[in-house]
Parts: sequence; structure tokens; C-alpha cells
Amino acid sequence: MAIVNKFESSEQRNNLAHFASIINLAKVDGTINAEEQAVIQRFSQKLGISKDEYKMIIKNPEQHPILPNNSFEIRLELLFDLFKIIYADNRIEPKEKSLILKYAIGLGFNSVKAEEIIEKSILIFEGKLDFEQYSSLIKN
Repeated sequence: MAIVNKFESSEQRNNLAHFASIINLAKVDGTINAEEQAVIQRFSQKLGISKDEYKMIIKNPEQHPILPNNSFEIRLELLFDLFKIIYADNRIEPKEKSLILKYAIGLGFNSVKAEEIIEKSILIFEGKLDFEQYSSLIKN
């Protein structure tokens, strides 16, 4: 039973760190607009973020470090989630691009691969793709 509790705790820490990354990206331009707020709400539910955790992270998202992951697929899905918040307002700002590059490296991508994924993702997010299409395009 202790192993299950540790797993759940680890999974929740990962969810909190990922949610904090989403908040950081939304706040990078100074404000969270209505479109970003709607996406943030969906992510808080998807990640199982409680109301108290939500309030704590909104106030200080920097307190949760990025947690690298060995799985390429999981890292890619995390980046996909971050691109969804960036493109909630249908554009990417230079500060957002810089921050997501740092997050990609923090997730465990080397700098060359991170830049390649970010550039491809920017092109891809001009349209609307689901994760499987996104993943396939990035891998090829």
C-alpha cells in the first residue's frame, strides 16, 4: 500500500509541476486572457488540481520545478499541452517561445532537439491537430 501512495504522490507532484508550467506560460505576457483562462480551467480538471492547489499555483507558479521524464511520448504530450495554452490566443509571443524552449530543455530534450520540436510545433499549431497527428509529425 505504501508503494501506491508514493506513486500517487509522485503523479500528483508531476501534475502540479506541469500545471505550474502552464500557468507560467499563460502569465509570460503579463496577463491571463479569457481564452487562456478557459484552457487553464480544462487543464486543472484534467490534471486533478484542487481549488486550493489552483489558488496556490496561480499566486506562485515558480515554486514547482519542471520534472524531466524519460518517456519521449510523455515529454511530447507535456509540450503539446503547453502549446495549447500558448495558442489559446492564436499566436505565440517571443517571450512565450523563449519560455517553452526552456521548458522543453527542462523536460529532458537536448537544446538542438528542443529547438527543432518548437519550430515544428509552431508551424503545426497554425492548424488544428489532435495529439496523435502532432506526435507523428514531430517524430518524422
